[in-house]
Parts: sequence; structure tokens; C-alpha cells
Amino acid sequence: MPRPVSRSADRRPTRARHLAVLGTALAVLGLTLTFTLHPGSPDRTGGADRATTAASVTPPVGHVFVINIENKSFARTWGSRSAAPYLAKTLRAKGVLLSNYYATAHHSLGNYLAQISGQGPDPAIQGDCPRYTPFRATRSDAAPQQAVGNGCVFPRSVRTLPRQLTQAGLGWKGYLEDMSSPCQHPQPGAVDPWFRATAADQYATRHNPFVYFASITSRPAYCRAHVVNLDRLATDLQDVATTPALSYITPDLCHDGHDASCADGGPGGLRAANAWLQTWVPRILASPAYQADGMLVITADESDGVDQDSSACCGEGPGPNAPRPGIKGLGGGRVGALVLSQYAVPGAISYRGYNHYALLATIEDLFGLDRIGYARTVPRTFGADVFGAA
Repeated sequence: MPRPVSRSADRRPTRARHLAVLGTALAVLGLTLTFTLHPGSPDRTGGADRATTAASVTPPVGHVFVINIENKSFARTWGSRSAAPYLAKTLRAKGVLLSNYYATAHHSLGNYLAQISGQGPDPAIQGDCPRYTPFRATRSDAAPQQAVGNGCVFPRSVRTLPRQLTQAGLGWKGYLEDMSSPCQHPQPGAVDPWFRATAADQYATRHNPFVYFASITSRPAYCRAHVVNLDRLATDLQDVATTPALSYITPDLCHDGHDASCADGGPGGLRAANAWLQTWVPRILASPAYQADGMLVITADESDGVDQDSSACCGEGPGPNAPRPGIKGLGGGRVGALVLSQYAVPGAISYRGYNHYALLATIEDLFGLDRIGYARTVPRTFGADVFGAA
């Protein structure tokens, strides 16, 4: 099968690029430009959903990389006793730690879906969809752009970040470790055979958000070209032209730290995640695309702990399908996130509140896209606290 060519190299200039150039020109003239990326609109708490942002803190990021580890609280990942010293110390010194970054749901799947669609969870999604059922609408959509009903695979009408990128002429790919064939997912209505790891296969469907949208899976060739095995990343990173604008990277159930002991007999938990990051992150940071205009975000899908931290941030409230998105509360708990980029100040720490919806909104702003789903309601996106070197 011919290898698809990324469109990221010849993509249209983003709004962020135009604004960065304009801001530079005004700075030369000794002027200051302040603007709002999107008109304000009420969020679920009744406040304004956008803060005014200075042009100088919106960097011309052209390539975004996102990595999620699994089920790790802020304290476990970033604390002084972290079992992932490469992440918590070595990489932390190179980027900005978002100390008040929160997950948006329990369990795993709802958080992955939040990052690429802004959809809140429903009961089936809160259960991680052990059966691959279609989403059944019970009434018309609710604000902000929420499909109302229950099920796993959203209809084509539900907007996604991948569709936005494709429509804007930008490349995207999901890189899934241990996925045996591109666009791998269960048959409609079937029990998910990749719900638990085996010694031969540690891929998890529920950590692959792309196959829960009919707008992607109903186009088999399109899905196969964009949802691929992690091995493909090493090749794509070799050139800017083959590196997508969005690279969404998911380790398997061992290397994401999900399983305490790996099904293949190897060590699990944060130790496994740390070793995996030591292999893959240097490749990303050394790639031409990252060196040119990249941003890497490393976070966890949800928090963990005996009491299952379900705290929330950023105005998150009850959804139309789940009064408590976090099952025991409104959110998925405090997980933290690390942002690495030439536009971020090494070793800095941000205390501002963010969550997975804010990450989606930030990516949309960087690429000049409209906000979708709950990304429309967040009080802020990554600003001067993150992009202080812009």
C-alpha cells in the first residue's frame, strides 16, 4: 500500500503564525497589540470563557505531539519519590510543569475522547466500553455541542479535532503501540477483544480515541492512513514533510504504566513508562519538525489512588449524559502535565488551572481552528505561564 504523504509541510499558515508575525512587526515599531482569539461566551458557571491574550505569548507552533501515560496522580508522577525520574526530573527541567492540570473523567476512555473531541462521557464510556456499541441518541444535542444519549461510537455528525485538521489541510496521525493492523477496532456490537493485555498483545482499544468516531472508522482507507502502529513514528519523524501537524502517541498497557506487572513478564507501572519515555522522547525532541516549531505535551489520562480522585477544574460540571463525569465527582483528578517546546521556559512551573478540554482548546487555537465541545467553555488556554519564551 503506498505510504500516505503528510500535508503538514504545505499546510496553510495558521492564525497563530499570522499573529506572531504581526506582533513582531508592532514590537519593532514600539507598539503593543492585545487581542482576543475568540469572542467571549458564557461557560457553564456563567462567566466569560476567554481571557484577553497578548499576541507575544501565542507562539507559531506548527507540530504538536501528545503522549498520555495511565492512571497516575500528580503526586505519584511528579513527586520527589517518583518512580519515573527521567520524566519527573530530567524532562521536567527542560519544560514547563502544569501543576494544576486535571483529567476530566473516570475511567480512561472519557479522557482520551475529551482531548480530541470535547465530548463528555456517558455511562458506556465511563465503563470503558467493554462492548463496542454504537452511540444511541435520546434527544437532540445539548450545548456545547454535546451528543445526548449513550454508547461508544459517536455518529459522523460529532465534530472532532482530526476532522478539523483534515478540513484545514493539516496532517494528523494516531500512533498506537502494539496495534497489529492500522485502524484496529472491534466489530460493531462485539465484545472488545483488546480490553486486557496478553503476553502477545498489549494494545488497548479504549486508549485509541480515534476509533470511537464514525467520521473516522466509516472511511476505512482514511482511518488506515491515519491510525497506525507506533513503529511508523520513527520513520515519520525523519522529515518535516512526513511529520503530521498532530502526532497523538499512545504506549501499550505495559509502557503507559497502566499495569503494575506487564503481561509479557516485564516490569510495569511508572518504571515501565519511564523506560519507554527514555526511548521515544529523545527521538521526538531531535526530530526536524520538533526542532523547527514543535510542542510536546506529556500528561496522564486520569488520576488514581484508593479514593479515586475525582476532583475537577476549569468550570467542569455535570454533563447531559453523566451528572458526575468522574463517577465519584465532577472530574478525573489532578494529574499534572509537562509542556516542552522552544517557546516554553525550561524548568518553569505554572499554577494555573487546566484540563484535557483546555489542551484541546490550546491545540485548536495554535492551528487557527474553531473550538468544539467543552473546549468552548474553558476559562483559559496555555498562555504566558507556558509560552513565556515566545
